[in-house]
This record gives sequence, C-alpha cells and structure tokens, in this order.
Amino acid sequence: MNLTEKELNAIEDQLENEKLLIEKYRSFAVLCSDPELRKKCAGMAGKHQEHYERLLEFLK
Repeated sequence: MNLTEKELNAIEDQLENEKLLIEKYRSFAVLCSDPELRKKCAGMAGKHQEHYERLLEFLK
C-alpha cells in the first residue's frame, strides 16, 4: 500500500499523540492511590500502546 505524504504526516502526528498519551496514563497510574483508578490508567496506557504499534505497521 502506497501512502501519500499527507497520510504519512498524519500517521506520524498520531504516533506522537499516542506516545504522549502512553506516558501520561503511565504517570497517572503511578500517582494514583486508588487501586481501581490505577488499574484503569494502566489499562488506558496499554490501549494507547496497542494503537501506537498498529500505526507503526502502516509505516513498514
């Protein structure tokens, strides 16, 4: 599949957004004292990690 430059730029931008969300949710999980909230934040970090990895596949 050939992607246009615009599509590649959009994917790269989204990769950066996903990396930021992963970092933020991991940080939130560390800071949470409530175990349920910590688990939710860690789960969200995991989901964004999956999104990141899926987007990387488009660049291969």
